[in-house]
Amino acid sequence: MTVTKAPQITVTDRVREAMAVTLRGCEELIPQEDWLKKLARSEATGIPLRIKLGLDPTAPDIHIGHTVVLNKMRQLQDLGHTVIFLIGDFTTLIGDPSGRNTTRPPLTREQIEANAQTYYRQASMVLDPSKTEIRYNSEWGDTLGSRGMIELAAKYTVARMMERNDFHDRFKSGTPISVHEFLYPLMQGYDSVALKSDLELGGTDQKFNLLVGRHLQAEYGQEPQCILTMPLLEGLDGIEKMSKSKGNYIGISEDANTMFAKVLSISDVLMWRWYTLLSFQSEAHIAALRAEVAGGRNPKDAKVALAKEITARFHSSAAAEAAEQDFINRSKGGVPDEIAELSLPLGEGGAPVGIAALLKSAGLAASSGEGSRLIDGGGVRLDSSVVGDKGLKLGAGTYVLQVGKRKFVRVTLN
Repeated sequence: MTVTKAPQITVTDRVREAMAVTLRGCEELIPQEDWLKKLARSEATGIPLRIKLGLDPTAPDIHIGHTVVLNKMRQLQDLGHTVIFLIGDFTTLIGDPSGRNTTRPPLTREQIEANAQTYYRQASMVLDPSKTEIRYNSEWGDTLGSRGMIELAAKYTVARMMERNDFHDRFKSGTPISVHEFLYPLMQGYDSVALKSDLELGGTDQKFNLLVGRHLQAEYGQEPQCILTMPLLEGLDGIEKMSKSKGNYIGISEDANTMFAKVLSISDVLMWRWYTLLSFQSEAHIAALRAEVAGGRNPKDAKVALAKEITARFHSSAAAEAAEQDFINRSKGGVPDEIAELSLPLGEGGAPVGIAALLKSAGLAASSGEGSRLIDGGGVRLDSSVVGDKGLKLGAGTYVLQVGKRKFVRVTLN
């Protein structure tokens, strides 16, 4: 009997470099030895690997926390591999239960389609559109049918499904789990079968779903994908993960000045984690910068560099430079180049308007009472001077009102 030997795997410097790129900033790569073999095989054959990222369009916009995995996709794309940006228009109908302690209400088809329209446009700010394969999992989800869904469900056990933390915790606490929620990890796993992926990326909260993909690929006779989990990025507060619902986020479609200022608002400690997960600078460059700061260089210099890099990525280098100058102007009490302008009427018979009421009318305070509290706290400026008198009244003219560091309105009273 002739025994066929497995081909020798040659690990070249390029393969080692690709492995280093893969591992940078990641939480887990499972299993590492399999990914090394895939990289070596791709290097030897010239056949690019298929790398998948799925995002459910549950909201209309993407924030920079989402770009942690998109950045990794771009790095692997730049190594020559095929990137598949999968829009989960079918799985969104089910609702991802990851990290949930209650059943997630499914979105309507209209909501999903509206959100999906912006997803890829925004993701293209990070990925190279000319080298990205765009897919929708409704391609196979809609055609799977009842028989196909039953056959798919037969390939995974309830016991394995209940190993998942959120299902386990909800079951123990008596919190309802809908049967359709079990379909989510199955369908996400089936996406990997349909796309024949070699590597799937996701946040740490997606680990269970990614492992289901490996299992199902083996069940369907495919070589199992490797999985790469990336950390969940802490938001501006440095505590909670970045989330629109928590208000600690930077949207990638926000204006350049706001984006720049928000990056500068993070702590010096959080800055280095953001460098690792968001910057495209080399690890050697970041290490040298960190050593300079440890040696006495002002950490603000490093933060400004990070703010300019992130702002330039989603806008332009010129916009980043302008945002830096705008921030400097504001720090000195100056007025930004572009601010909202309003024309408001004086009181009855041309009577002056009270400053607290004006703050409300200008949209800088929810009520006159809140306007008074802002003045008491020293948080209101009029033409760059702090307002100390909440009884101040203003006649006809044009004024620049400022609340906090970032809210400006030019108001004309007439």
